[in-house]
Amino acid sequence: MMDALSANQSRTPGHQWAGQNGWSAASPPGPLCNPLPSFQHLSLGSPSDQRPGHDHLQVSNHHGCLSDLRNHSQSMVFTDNAELSVQHYIPDAHVSHVVPAASHERNIPPCSLPLMNNGSQPSNPQGASAYPPHSPYQTISAPFHPPYSHHVALNGPQSLQQTPISPPSFGQGADQNPQCARQPAYEKNVESPVSAGYVHTSASPNSPIQQQPQWALPSQSRGNTKEFVSSAAVQDGNITPQSPNSESRYGLDPELLPNAVKVIAEDRAEWGGKVFVSEPFSQLPPLATTSCIVEDRGNTSPFAIRSLSYCVPCEGQTALLSRLPLGALVTPLSKQNAGEEPVPLCKEPECVLGCSCCGASMCPAMGWQDCGQRFYCPFCGKLSEVPWQHYQPTNGVEGARVDKDKRPELSVGSYEILHSQKGEPAALLLAIDVSASALRGGHLEFVTQQIHSLLTSLNSEDGDSLSDVRVGLMTYDSRIHLYNLSPALSRPHMLVIMETEDLQLPVTDGLLVSLKDCIHSIDSVLELIPQFSAECDDSSGVPMELPVRAGLAILQALSSPGKLLIFHTASLTEMGHTSSSSGFFGSNKPKSIFQPSEPSVSLAKECVRQGCGVHLFVLSQQDVGGAWPGHIPYLSGGALHTYSHLQGELDRERFTTDLKRIAETHTGYKAELRMFVSKDLRVSGCYGLFLPGPAPSQVVMATLDQWTTLAVELSHTRGLDEKRGVAIQTVLSYSTRTGDRRTRVHTLTLRCSPHLQDAFRHFQAQTLLTFYCKKMYCAVLERPLQELREELQTEVTEALASYRKHCSSASVSAGQLVLPQYLRALPVYINSLRKSEVLLPGLRNSIHQRLQQRCQVLALDTSGTVTHFYPLLLPLPLSAEDSIPPNPEQALRCRALSLEPRGLYLVHAPLTLLLWVGTQVPASTLVELFNTSCFSALSSGETKLPVLENPLSLSVRSLVDTLNSLVPCARKLWVVKQGDTCEEALQRHLVEDKSPNGGASYADFLYHLHINSVRLLQ
Repeated sequence: MMDALSANQSRTPGHQWAGQNGWSAASPPGPLCNPLPSFQHLSLGSPSDQRPGHDHLQVSNHHGCLSDLRNHSQSMVFTDNAELSVQHYIPDAHVSHVVPAASHERNIPPCSLPLMNNGSQPSNPQGASAYPPHSPYQTISAPFHPPYSHHVALNGPQSLQQTPISPPSFGQGADQNPQCARQPAYEKNVESPVSAGYVHTSASPNSPIQQQPQWALPSQSRGNTKEFVSSAAVQDGNITPQSPNSESRYGLDPELLPNAVKVIAEDRAEWGGKVFVSEPFSQLPPLATTSCIVEDRGNTSPFAIRSLSYCVPCEGQTALLSRLPLGALVTPLSKQNAGEEPVPLCKEPECVLGCSCCGASMCPAMGWQDCGQRFYCPFCGKLSEVPWQHYQPTNGVEGARVDKDKRPELSVGSYEILHSQKGEPAALLLAIDVSASALRGGHLEFVTQQIHSLLTSLNSEDGDSLSDVRVGLMTYDSRIHLYNLSPALSRPHMLVIMETEDLQLPVTDGLLVSLKDCIHSIDSVLELIPQFSAECDDSSGVPMELPVRAGLAILQALSSPGKLLIFHTASLTEMGHTSSSSGFFGSNKPKSIFQPSEPSVSLAKECVRQGCGVHLFVLSQQDVGGAWPGHIPYLSGGALHTYSHLQGELDRERFTTDLKRIAETHTGYKAELRMFVSKDLRVSGCYGLFLPGPAPSQVVMATLDQWTTLAVELSHTRGLDEKRGVAIQTVLSYSTRTGDRRTRVHTLTLRCSPHLQDAFRHFQAQTLLTFYCKKMYCAVLERPLQELREELQTEVTEALASYRKHCSSASVSAGQLVLPQYLRALPVYINSLRKSEVLLPGLRNSIHQRLQQRCQVLALDTSGTVTHFYPLLLPLPLSAEDSIPPNPEQALRCRALSLEPRGLYLVHAPLTLLLWVGTQVPASTLVELFNTSCFSALSSGETKLPVLENPLSLSVRSLVDTLNSLVPCARKLWVVKQGDTCEEALQRHLVEDKSPNGGASYADFLYHLHINSVRLLQ
């Protein structure tokens, strides 16, 4: 077998803080493996190709044979650690025999993913075919304990057809997209002389191998784990054509591949609406996509800190063997679910102080000694004295303090400390472009009306009133116009600043005034703004830094944090930015256009120090060239919002929603996040939307909200104590809107184990996807995209190989794909990430769209990230009779085969909302939903569903409103008609199919993950 890599091997970090992962991304030498069982007489290669001293798997030089797929028995077994029954999908009620492992745990028959067996595929490689119907469902009791692994046997038929087939073209997208020349080998190598097939052997009738023919590859295929070797699909003459984007080029039946939708549905059935008790060293929590109530009993909610693995290997070398990262996802201001208790609040003088050595806050992980006089800190391993004011004796064998249940810092995993000092309240500063372009655009009147409506709404808020928020207003072209809104004045005064190079404020009085005191003054200015006359020529554009510097100067002069909302129309230029986009996709060098210019970084740092979050509303639709305006907004905790001149009703509605959401969202200002981990671990990397600091364990942000999520990477410094476990703590210090200074503390305790299998059992695919996304999207600033895609595949391949080698049964044959139970959906998630528009650019993706999407996805939490890379595909009812309200629990797999011409389907992702309409949708349905009876009369593109008083219209519009409330930014609904040119927008979200940009289908990617993982064991 492959030897374990030493601890000093590492890969190139994707972030300046990324620590060594302890293993090399390079592949071992040698030919691509043949995933065959160990047939004693099946030597398929020259002796020089076979490496002695390894496992029984052998590289072969025998050409695989294609098989007739008729009458082959299929079986699918899902293992469950808690049950003794095994569920099979068996078309012909035949279960193949598997010899139990010699270990203490018996092995159940692995689930098999056979080739399609309703005939054969046509010889045309571009053909399409429908899949066979679902297999009958049958439950078979097994008199043994299921294993913790989820085995997927990639079985073939028993009959053989000695017909080698030349490989077809790998998808149309690769041929049509010249950028695919830069893709990894597995996305472009369509001439590889590999043929999928099966090996015939004269094994005895009782042999398990006879029941499980395997995938075979010829030995002339060379490459490493980064290569995606293409192969011919199995050909036969009876299978009806299927979608070219959905078909498996190797004859796999996608219906039987691990199903991400089913994994989510199973978790929701188990935990949806129920209570998850979060205790120290608790087990795996519900998935991030499952809405449940979390009861904090000493461990923080998984929605605040979600560990990649809930069982950490004791030794660093064991962690390296898993080939999976250690770390956590942190959402410091995560929103509480309905029914949960709010985060407890305690005042600073009354709170027991934390560790005096490392600065960690008090938490249940602290160990009390000497009858409560001292406590042991798990983060630095030192003892601290308890001040006499906070002393209480301990009681019981565990040594818990007698006042434990009365103090949140001693009993719960999440709590807040209210500090005695108070700073300036946050301000809302509005900057409106009044250049010639803005005045000609004709939308200033609408913008000022919406600002007026927003301020009126804030002034009349009940309960947590926002009427005392301080508000400022300024306008600008090539100059800055400030307004004195002091209530002592009879009318507002304007101050014009001509010198903008070295911006100085002559006065500060009246620039920020309480909303309830200046609402009438602001209204009078807003009424006059649309009547301004152009005084300056803006043909050369207006630097976006100009309003940012002016707003920052106001906040600095008054020592106030806040949000700066800029409404910009003129052509954008960026100071000091000279990079060009020419040759961007063809270059293998670091992509400088992804990186902000030095002036932008410097200005963003000033915003962070002041606690100024910039939100830029770009109201024009012009090309901004190389000056992408989003660097400063996203680095300061804000965002970039783009619109098309605000002429259409949909853009205006989206603008109104975004404006109101930004002003009302609960936000932390001047945020400083510190991370503490057990003394035998260290924080080796941190990934997210923020400016890097001197250490990865400390992050400073201007503002953050409930969606802001960071990925933290951990590594061992020495062995962990299995009895003590692991503790992770995040301490967020921030200011509220009213100026209160608070500290929110989250602490998570995890178990440790010396066994590698325990670590694999406690990983979750959704958490790993979010971690990889944030790490790779941060790495695009420094590294070529092709290298990142290859690294993703290599990491997953090596993880599967490691699990296969160290955790699976010896009876598992080489043709069986072996996946950990909770990582069944990982391949489809990773494939979707690899072919995302950020990592795999297409001809229709502009650089600015990719920059925008990168920042938007980086800011998402775990649930949003999962939904982005595997959207929710919901079938809609066709009439009121067959309609119960559309239910997210009824989601379908994201592939073209899920779409029927007679159906309506809603595709929900955090950044997109699509409504697909089939060509055979009944006319009555079109009338009830779109108020038209003709499919051809229905227009594709942006739309708003008409308000019709019928059950179907009401249920669909209610579902759209519900889904829109779950995302951080407003979206427009896109109608996509079947067969229309805009259907490519939908294809990008059918992530199990081939991507329009040339990315591989899920079935093909999974096939090669298996091949390369077995190859590593040769």
